[in-house]
Order: sequence, then C-alpha cells, then structure tokens
Amino acid sequence: MAEARRIDWGGLMRAGMAGLGLAPDVFWRLSPAELRIMLGLGPAAAPLTRERIEALMRAFPDRVTKEGEDG
Repeated sequence: MAEARRIDWGGLMRAGMAGLGLAPDVFWRLSPAELRIMLGLGPAAAPLTRERIEALMRAFPDRVTKEGEDG
C-alpha cells in the first residue's frame, strides 16, 4: 500500500500567514484549492489567443433584444 501523503502544515501556515499576510482565522477558512490559487500553485490558465476568442464568440454570440440592447 502506498504511503499517505503528509501535509506540511508548518510550511502552509508560513506561506499563508507570513508570505501572504493572512490572519489566522482567514487562513483556516480557506479551502486547500483556494490556498493553492493564492500561492500561485498548480496549472495556470493559458492566455486567450485570437483563435480561442473567435471560437468563443461563435459559440456564445451576443444577442440583440428588440430594444437594441445586448441581451
């Protein structure tokens, strides 16, 4: 059986409270995913290219209402 991964609570607390300046109560309310995002860990979203923006515009076109406003 594989050894369970251990959480480095000391390192996470230093990163969150000392590195990010979070108050302890704020740190403990964060989900692990939120903390990872704040620390810049994990995969980053690729920047939008013109091709991707055009594909999104085709998939989700603006609609105009009878009053002429975007809908």
